[in-house]
Order: sequence, then structure tokens, then C-alpha cells
Amino acid sequence: MKRRPTFLKMLPALGLALGAVMLGGCAQPVRQLQLDATASHHWSGRMALQVQDAQQQSFSAGFELQGQPESGTLLVFNPLGSIMARLQWTRAGATLQQGDQITQSDSLPELISRMTGSEIPVAALFDWLQGRNTAVSGWQTDLSRIGEGRLRADRTSPPPEASLRIVLDQDAR
Repeated sequence: MKRRPTFLKMLPALGLALGAVMLGGCAQPVRQLQLDATASHHWSGRMALQVQDAQQQSFSAGFELQGQPESGTLLVFNPLGSIMARLQWTRAGATLQQGDQITQSDSLPELISRMTGSEIPVAALFDWLQGRNTAVSGWQTDLSRIGEGRLRADRTSPPPEASLRIVLDQDAR
């Protein structure tokens, strides 16, 4: 009787293990913000910001936003799901991390402008995401599709004009 070498007996198991490793390498990592005791809201989806200045700046990315206007975290993702920027803030100040570069400021609006190229009214944004049409001077909001997870806000003044569009993930609403 001829015996099969041990290596050949293990071949099917090795093939299954290799397939599982390859499939695992294709899976996207689970993105989850650390929950904070003061965090009251969480949203994720895609956002796009177009600024009508001389450079015609355009910014589009996936995001996760957690917290409230006084303290929170915004993660911004590239199309492959890697974190491009992490913005964290408290009443004491804010920190923007983009790759290895870390910038700290007492001003959250300053870091948002640095990250996106435009000012965004943070307190109103939290309200808009909850379907509350909070008025902000120079901004016009369209919350008519917020039930579908869609929001649009346009800044008409001061210049330059800007347009913010947000589409929330189905499970984030």
C-alpha cells in the first residue's frame, strides 16, 4: 500500500486557510469612533464641499461625526477607507491630525477651514443633521430630504460662496 505524503494530506486545509486570509485582506476595517460619555450623536456617510473661489476648491470624502458642538470627533476617509484627517474638539480647543502632521488651535472654525478650505457653522451643522433648520447668517439650508439622509447647505455670504452636501449612510440615520 502506497502512503500519501503528509504534505499532500494537508493541501486542502492549506488552500482553505489561504483563501480565508486572502478574503480577510479584502475586507474593510470596521470604522468605529471611541464612545465618549458626553457624545450624544453619531452620523456617517459622504460629504462634498465646493468653494467658489479663484481656485474652485472641491472637497469630497467619507466621514464619521460623533459628539456635539461643544466636544466631538470628525473622521474623514479617503475612497479606500483610510483616515485622511481626524478633528477632535472640546471647549478648551481643537486638534487636527492629517497623517503625521498635528495642528492644535483654540479655534475649531480655524481648523475646519484649514481642513476643508471653507468655514462651516458647527453648531448649526449638528442641528441640521437632526432635521432642525437653525438659521445662520449667510447660509441657506435645504432639509427637505433629511428623512432620506440628504442635506444641502449653501453659503452666499461672506464670499466666497460654498455648497455643502451630505448623504448619510442608511444605518446612521
